[in-house]
Amino acid sequence: MLDSFPRFDASPANWKGSDLAKTPDRWMHDLSAAELGDLEAVIAAAGDRTDDLTNVTASDLPLPHLAPKLKEIKANVLDGVGLTLIRGFPIDRYNLRQAATAFWAVGLHLGDAVSQNAAGHALGHVRDLGFDYSQPSSRGYQTAERLPYHCDAGDVVGLLSIKTSKTGGLSSAVSSTALYHAMIERHPEHLAVLMQPTYRDRRDEIPEGRRPWYPMPVFQAHEGRIFGHYVRSAIRKAQRFEDVPRVTPEQEAAFDALDDLAGSEEFRLDMEFEPGDMQFVCNHTILHSRTKYEDWPDLERRRHLLRLWLGCPGGPDLPASHIEQQGLNPAGRPAGIHCPGVALNAPLEAVDGGAGETTKRQKQNT
Repeated sequence: MLDSFPRFDASPANWKGSDLAKTPDRWMHDLSAAELGDLEAVIAAAGDRTDDLTNVTASDLPLPHLAPKLKEIKANVLDGVGLTLIRGFPIDRYNLRQAATAFWAVGLHLGDAVSQNAAGHALGHVRDLGFDYSQPSSRGYQTAERLPYHCDAGDVVGLLSIKTSKTGGLSSAVSSTALYHAMIERHPEHLAVLMQPTYRDRRDEIPEGRRPWYPMPVFQAHEGRIFGHYVRSAIRKAQRFEDVPRVTPEQEAAFDALDDLAGSEEFRLDMEFEPGDMQFVCNHTILHSRTKYEDWPDLERRRHLLRLWLGCPGGPDLPASHIEQQGLNPAGRPAGIHCPGVALNAPLEAVDGGAGETTKRQKQNT
């Protein structure tokens, strides 16, 4: 059976967290004074501008010193290690609009911002809104619950840390390429299951002409790459649809084996997010996770991150299942979540972006 699986051992995305942690130069970048000057300049140029950030393009936000480094970072995220952590942005100097402008500038030099939810949010706010994660339309990023290893939509997901929680909220990443090879060597019978379609819930965020669920293998080889795509909560929630095949015991065993590997010290890379840190992760080769957290009682101190989903020109050729999931934007890259009649927008506060009534997602007092 082992010979039936293609291998990608030479891929730079084939790393173990225990090894990558020893070589931060492969994935971390400290902003230089000149690069920080670029970000300060775009913030100053924006001034008191109040229109939506989606009206601002990369040409409006030149980064003459930082752009060459971002070109390198983009290549490393899409075709290399699969992630980066950019440090040194002095976020305490700026208000939320200014921080968002700097983050937007960095993101647009990597790709095009795409919608993250039913409301068309191109700028997401990772903050606990008191939602019940078990509800079909609830999104984990708007809860304080643990987020198991998963990937998002778009080619790349980016985060900017604004404020950290009182306790918890540790960010971790794992190479899905390395997990694939580990499954070959340790659980080949489970890998065969993971290379068959699994059915995922769209959480009522349904593009025009699509079904409320979509099929997607956890692993699939395509054009010389191994693509990983795993969201176990979406697989579980899709069981509410009668026309979706039932999850089998063999699939549950395969998911358990994959989760155990992903969460192990051997494979995962833990990251302490500090205010001002920017993280960018490739959804095709990296799974990411967050531990449950306890927030501050004071609303002004509560954990808050800004998020971008990016479709990146020059990204890898996509399997048909990825195109079925998201569709393509005008640049031919994954379009994120796009619901009929919803325009792209970038709110500057944490608001519910889910489908349907907010009350359906709120925790019920018992």
